Amino acid sequence: MRFTTARLCGGQALMAISVDILDIDIERAAKILEAEGCTIKQKDEMMLIYEWEGKEVTLYPQGKVMYLPQTDRAECISDATKLLEKLR
Repeated sequence: MRFTTARLCGGQALMAISVDILDIDIERAAKILEAEGCTIKQKDEMMLIYEWEGKEVTLYPQGKVMYLPQTDRAECISDATKLLEKLR
């Protein structure tokens, strides 16, 4: 997978943006993540927000993933790749 990244929230968050437009099923993603022990904070048709390893993660159906806090670009891309591969 290839990504671009964007720094958000005054540099405290990074978003990995998939070059390929994906169509992630948010309901299915929530079930998978809950089964792995993640706490779902918010879920609607536009996004899924959950807690993972001390970070707040926001997943969008198009394949965008935001991590807060996160400042390491390589780690952001690695984590997003693992997540999206699991959800495809």
